[in-house]
Amino acid sequence: MMQIQLRKITPDYIEQKKRSDSQIWEQTIAINKGEHLHIVAPSGSGKTSLIHFIYGLRKDYSGSVFYDDMDIKKLSTEDFSTFRQNKISIIFQDLRLFENQTVQENIEIKRILNPYHQPERIIEMLKKLGVENKLNQLVKTCSYGEQQRIAIIRSLMQPFDFLLLDEPYSHLDELNRKKAMDLIYEECEKRGAAMIFADLKPLDFFKDEKIIYL
Repeated sequence: MMQIQLRKITPDYIEQKKRSDSQIWEQTIAINKGEHLHIVAPSGSGKTSLIHFIYGLRKDYSGSVFYDDMDIKKLSTEDFSTFRQNKISIIFQDLRLFENQTVQENIEIKRILNPYHQPERIIEMLKKLGVENKLNQLVKTCSYGEQQRIAIIRSLMQPFDFLLLDEPYSHLDELNRKKAMDLIYEECEKRGAAMIFADLKPLDFFKDEKIIYL
């Protein structure tokens, strides 16, 4: 069973007080495939940095991030990018959608690169999250809450063992958060995948999962 290990990682810029108060910085933590972990962190504590470290986008930290026995700092960008195509998906806090392309084009980009679902599954997901009428619209014409739902769907198009979520619900009301969470749980269960969910505070519908305070 695949495992992520955070071995005493600490951002280069974090002051000592925040390091000593954290349940993650300078600690050794294992996250197994299939587990659900909720990381609670106030603004400015390094939540997004942590997600980027795990995803391999940034290396400005001490310590190591391992996938099984593989230290990602020692991999080339190309090698780890290939690894991510099958093993890791992410919902960025800033979404990183292509604003001048349609909703369908944004989602299909991810699906075509490494298919997991058939095209009709896109429509099913859009309906579940109430944005099926946006399929042919340019992303820049959608509200931020709609864009968050589109980014969630896009992240679920590929195979993955670990799904990283960085404040994916900041512009959604409680009902739409619940719908999105149900869809994410469903897709993680299909794959037996782990969910690493970072947010500013504990969420009611996520209360039964393991919580770590950054």
